[in-house]
Formats: sequence, structure tokens, C-alpha cells
Amino acid sequence: MCAMCSNHQQLFQLKTLRKLMYCSTVITVLSLILLFFNYRVDWIKFYKATSEPQIFVQPAVPQQCGQGQIVPQGQKVAVNKTKTLLMSAYQEHRTGRKEVRVIAVVLRSETVAYRCLLCCHDQLYISEGVSNIHTNHFGFAYGTADIMCPLPSGCETPSYITVTSAAADSEDKPDKEFLKVNNQKAISDSFPYNFTVCLSTMFDFTNVLQLVQGLEMLQLLGVNRVVIYKTSNSPEIKHVLDYYTQKGLVEVIPWSMSRFLNVSRGWLPEHGPGDLHYFGQIPALNDFIYRYMYQSRYVALQDIDELILPQSVNSWSELLPLLEKKYGADKCYMFENNVFPNTITLPPPTSETLPPQSRCCPGWQNVSGVNILAHLYQEPIIKETHYSNFKIIVNPRAVFIPKVHGLLDSLHGCSWVDRNIARMYHTRAPKQPNLTPDQLIYDGRLLSYSAQLTLTVNTVLMESGLLPEDCVCVLEQEAKL
Repeated sequence: MCAMCSNHQQLFQLKTLRKLMYCSTVITVLSLILLFFNYRVDWIKFYKATSEPQIFVQPAVPQQCGQGQIVPQGQKVAVNKTKTLLMSAYQEHRTGRKEVRVIAVVLRSETVAYRCLLCCHDQLYISEGVSNIHTNHFGFAYGTADIMCPLPSGCETPSYITVTSAAADSEDKPDKEFLKVNNQKAISDSFPYNFTVCLSTMFDFTNVLQLVQGLEMLQLLGVNRVVIYKTSNSPEIKHVLDYYTQKGLVEVIPWSMSRFLNVSRGWLPEHGPGDLHYFGQIPALNDFIYRYMYQSRYVALQDIDELILPQSVNSWSELLPLLEKKYGADKCYMFENNVFPNTITLPPPTSETLPPQSRCCPGWQNVSGVNILAHLYQEPIIKETHYSNFKIIVNPRAVFIPKVHGLLDSLHGCSWVDRNIARMYHTRAPKQPNLTPDQLIYDGRLLSYSAQLTLTVNTVLMESGLLPEDCVCVLEQEAKL
């Protein structure tokens, strides 16, 4: 009997041990599953934190937006405890999520975690900014960057924005400087301007005659607006710019960074010491593209000594339908650069005659600058420079990042325009200075505009006070003819 009890007891202990082992195994498996689940959740949180900007909503404190200062157009904002300068801000409608693009100049070697402060209905929102430094910095220490600021729910149309460093104490500067957020509404038709030209950047400029001729030629080609990013110029140039500003053709945007940076006068560091390429030309071009994205049907990026001339039609309004049909719509159209040395003055080789410099005494010879009608011979196109220094006309809504020559990022890319359809006339110092006059090639296309150009230039010079009053009678006689 005791033996049977002993056997039953051993059997009971064995079953109990098996149950304990089974429960232990189940607990171990459940623990591993739970551990794996927690690890996966943590990994997902980490992945999202590193791949998507975080959005934090500041509690509603309306006076925080009111404490900020709105900076005027063209003024730069320095980001506290960084080397970052904010240029301007534009709402971006073409990317996958709603965000604001802040155009900035940054020290490329500096790593900064940015925070975006957005003012919506007097409430302050904070989101994490992501910086993208453009590659066209030409080797300078500073370069252009986009700081992309995602929009939180409830802040779909921010009025103002500023960017701070996440490492900076929020109490360091309670009266922060805010930029106005432009482009709050995307427009697809009915633009105020058909063609807008960007001239960047104007510095130490004294060429009065070519400026007036260039602006009048642009109007003959169908340009409605010219935007000039200006650093410095002579008093006579300022007088001309004031004249055209009052007429509504020109918008002058002050563009100086010397308070913050030592800007270069050259396009490479070896051509001019400094922190940033060519007086900040790249950020100016980016600002222009976004400033006129929903104001102009097309934009052109060029200099005042450059003219894109159609060969079979007379205006850009007639040219663009031809280009869209041949190369496709919403492309960037690249025009071959043809240099017309301003050091060479030769008569046409045929029976054509050069128009008089002016039908008004004392003539254009007393106006400082280059007369483009006197330089009708171009340098031959050579292999080394054939595809260099070109300029473009483009739909700005198809552009993300422009360059001095062409685009870095766009929706539909660029196409070269056949020189027999249109090409660029560049009246400047020679690029091939060793050429003899007989090696230059005559091109009289500009003369087809000369009669009307001469009359309009005379009118501007007289009305702006750069020609004497005794020319009025002559101009009146010409107007009657």
C-alpha cells in the first residue's frame, strides 16, 4: 500500500513538473514575443523620427506672435547661435505634404538642427525644419539652402515664419524677426505678367546707355516686368531705375549681405576672395523664381547685356508657342550664347547702313555706356564654349532649384533651342580677345528693331533728364512722322 502511494506520489510530481515546464515555456515564448513587439515599436518610432520631421504644437499664446518683428523685403534674418541667414519664405504647393520653403544661406560645414516657428491666426506652432544645401556653391564656404518646414494641422496658411536653432535657448530672443510667407495660394492661370526677366545681381553698375537700350528691347520683345536684385550702382543708374520703377516696368530688390558676410566679386574663390559666390547671385535667383512663381506665366534668367532674339518672329509672345510645339510645354528652353565684342565697331558688309546713334543732339555719345547697335559682329562659336554661359526662359512653376546657367532641379528638364529659331546676343568684353576683325561674323538681326528702339531710347533719356531740353522739339517732330 505504501508502495502504491509512493508510485502515485512520483507520478503526481512528474505531471506537476511537466506542467511547470510547459508554463515556463509559454511564459518564455510570450516574453520573447512581447520583447520583439516592443523592439519593433521602438524601431518604428526611431525610423519615423529620422525620416520625417517632427511637429510640435505650441499652446495657444497669441501674444507670442505679436512680439515678433516683421522684416521688410530684401532684409536678411540671422538665425541665433548659427551662421545661417534667412532670405525669404514661400509656401510650397507642389510637394507631397504641405510645407513652407525658407530660402537661406548657410555655412556648409556647420550642422544645425532647425526649428520652424509658424504664426497662424496669432497662434505659434513649431515644427522641425529640414535643410537641403544646393550643390551649386562653386566651392565657397557658404551656399544656398532650402529649409523645409512642414505645416501642422490647423496651420495650413501661415502668415509669418522664422527659423531658430534647436540648440538655442528659446528665451534668448523673445522678439524674434519673422519673414512674411508668400505664395499662400497656387495660381494656374490669369497671371499679372506674361514675361518677367530677372537681372541679378547689379553691383557697381554705371552702364546707363546699355541699361536703357536693354530695358527698351525687352519691352519690344514683350516683357512686362523686370526684377533687379541691386547691390550698388552710380547715381545716374539710380535715376534711370527710379524712372522705370515709376513707370511700373522695374522692381528693384535691395540685395546686400555685407553686414553678415564677405561676399565675393568673382564666381570662383580663386577669382575673388569671399564667403559666398558673386554677391549672393544664387540665393537671389532662387528668391526670384519663387517670388514670381504665381505672378508670371514665363520668366527669363539673364543679364542686362544679354538679349534672347527670335530669328523668324519678332517677340517672345510669338516665339514661345513655337518652342512649346517643338520641344514640349513646361520645359526650360536654353538659348545659345553668342558674344558680340563691345571693343569692335565695324560697318555692315552690305548695303545696310547703321542707324544714327540718335536723331537728337548732342546724341548718345554723351551718355555713359555701350551702344549695342554699334556692335554687330560676333565671335565664332567654338567647341570649348559652345554650350557655356547660356540663359533660359522657363515656366517658373516647373522649377525647384535654378542655376546661373540652367536648372538644378525641375519637373520636366531643359531643351536646347535651335539657333535658327532663337539665340542669345551678348554684347560684352570679348571672350576670344586674340581674334582679328576679319575673323568675326556679321549678324544684323538687331537692326530690325533699331528704328523703334532709337525712338524709345531717346524718349527715356529725355524724360529722365539725361538729354538736354533742346531735344524736345526734335523728339516731337519724330513722334509726328
